[in-house]
Amino acid sequence: PAGCRQLADATMDENNPYKDFLSEFVTSSGRRLRFVDLQTLGGAKYQRLPFCVRVLLESAVRNCDEFQVKSRHVEDILNWLEAKDGQVEVPFRPARVILQDFTGVPAVVDFAAMRDAVESLGGDPSKINPVCPADLVVDHSVQADVVRRSDAVSKNQEIEFQRNKERFQFLKWGAKALENMTIVPPGSGIVHQVNLEYLSRAVFLVDDFVYPDSLVGTDSHTTMINGMGVLGWGVGGIEAEATMLGQAITMVLPHVLGYRLTGTVGSLVTSTDVVLTITKHLRQVGVVGKFVEFFGPGVEQLSIADRATISNMCPEYGATVGYFPADQMTIKYLRQTGRSDEQLEYIERYLKLSGMFRNFNNSDEDPTFSEIVELDLSTVVSSLSGPKRPQDRIAVTDMKQDFQRCLDSKVGFKGFNIDRERQGDRMPFVFEGQNFEIGHGSVVISAITSCTNTSNPSVMLGAGLLAKKAIEHGLSVPSYVKTSLSPGSGVVTYYLKESGVTPFLEQLGFHIIGYGCMTCIGNSGPLPEPVAEAIEKGDLVTVGILSGNRNFEGRIHPLTRANYLASPLLVIAYAIAGRVSIDFECEPLGVSSDGRDVFLKDVWPTREEIQAVEREFVVPAIFKEVYSKISHGTPMWQSLDAPDDLLYPWDKRSTYIQKPAFFEGMVMTAKRRNR
Repeated sequence: PAGCRQLADATMDENNPYKDFLSEFVTSSGRRLRFVDLQTLGGAKYQRLPFCVRVLLESAVRNCDEFQVKSRHVEDILNWLEAKDGQVEVPFRPARVILQDFTGVPAVVDFAAMRDAVESLGGDPSKINPVCPADLVVDHSVQADVVRRSDAVSKNQEIEFQRNKERFQFLKWGAKALENMTIVPPGSGIVHQVNLEYLSRAVFLVDDFVYPDSLVGTDSHTTMINGMGVLGWGVGGIEAEATMLGQAITMVLPHVLGYRLTGTVGSLVTSTDVVLTITKHLRQVGVVGKFVEFFGPGVEQLSIADRATISNMCPEYGATVGYFPADQMTIKYLRQTGRSDEQLEYIERYLKLSGMFRNFNNSDEDPTFSEIVELDLSTVVSSLSGPKRPQDRIAVTDMKQDFQRCLDSKVGFKGFNIDRERQGDRMPFVFEGQNFEIGHGSVVISAITSCTNTSNPSVMLGAGLLAKKAIEHGLSVPSYVKTSLSPGSGVVTYYLKESGVTPFLEQLGFHIIGYGCMTCIGNSGPLPEPVAEAIEKGDLVTVGILSGNRNFEGRIHPLTRANYLASPLLVIAYAIAGRVSIDFECEPLGVSSDGRDVFLKDVWPTREEIQAVEREFVVPAIFKEVYSKISHGTPMWQSLDAPDDLLYPWDKRSTYIQKPAFFEGMVMTAKRRNR
């Protein structure tokens, strides 16, 4: 390619048969950076490969040692067009691993145990560290115990630390003791949003060698990073730990479905509506075990945050990855999130020189896919999904009738089998000195939660603007509804505050209550006792509405049998209405302070309004401010006592963390077996 020259260099292993395909480019500062020249290696075949397969190819070429990764594997990937419908196995060595605290603790325990084993054999335990870079974000522990209060964040963190003190002490030991591993403390955000905004390299730079960022993670929604052109997906703990130890993952060459996007998203439609539409569509198509790669001119209409929302719900539509190749929007996002000019330069140069950077408006760049399906974005309408599965999308205009059908239908994914004579039951109760009543379809949990949506400034600011208009019209949320706002990073707090919408959200009960997964993973905390008693006494089908990615019955809360996924804007709208059995087209959202009916259309902001606020307040400075101190953690993390030892001091009395027995009796030489 223009701008680079061939090198005969030993950057790769000296036995690598592809070392002659090294090239270099020179940055504006005069730095010479090397990379694998895939375009020269692959020629016309390479140009026809899906962009996600190109990442697999680069990893195979760079890591080819004729042991774990062999030259025949490189040829198999390069010949993907011929092998795509077969069962060809290839190895993949991702650039890094990402973990959350629930699934990450066992991995850290194993490294601690390995250090003990090495020391007992007379070795140097300090050498036991992840070979492949690993990042662990503590985000699954915090629960929505305290809501609707200005001190909710600190109160929930106090409870979180009381419940998880031993695990946090262990992880803090790991943060200090293990090299090549970053542990992001609790209270920092959700793993996938922190990954998107901060941890992602887009392109790795190691010893003047550049290569694509890629990863596997111990969480199914690791796929969110696909939205910015980084290939990654969720795996089991054993696979992740093997990768940390330098082993390759074995996978079947994927069937790659091309998902062509055309048209433009309507001014009243959100990225949440788009992803719920795609989820339903791809569930119908059938993409389990497949890679999905998005292309077409419609992609140009989507921000990286929009794309990440779509990639996040990849597990819900069943694919292994939902990949958006890098483009100019990727560079814009990296700049917005505070990456340096030096990083931006080598990232863009490398991606272009390696054929991994594309123009979605240029169909000549479209690769060959296993199959192609299409969506016109202009056909997307405001939507929810539920009441029990994320793929069961309902247009907002059909919501009232759909919920009625669910009450009538036999028990199943779309049914509760409530007798007609009981469907109008109302249960009275007293809460905070006021009389209320609830029935089937009453909203009792309303949560702006999950990295799926809180990573997207457009829907978060949209929710803030809707709250502002609602307050100006004199609307409110019933006090018994458990409302909450749990952002995926501290950046959200900054731009909501700076844009002036935080007070309006709080007046509706949507105080920030913590930084973690919370309601999305079922950490919704208890309902007010009078509400819980009314639900149980009346055997009511009450509702949780959340901006999350999963809504299986029993996941969000045992007492909310119907749970709907929706944009943060709709989360607030249904909280104000207090019920899902409402037709927003002809029924008012509420009544203003002067007695006038207020409809949803009166408070709904347009996409143009939201974008104007986003341009003004979502700026690089806030990302730099938040992430410059992320490793420090909260005051509670800073004051937490943790061992400083090279080896972890196991507590035999612990009922949570015990030293594994895998390495007991290990010796330096293998014992000879008697025949």
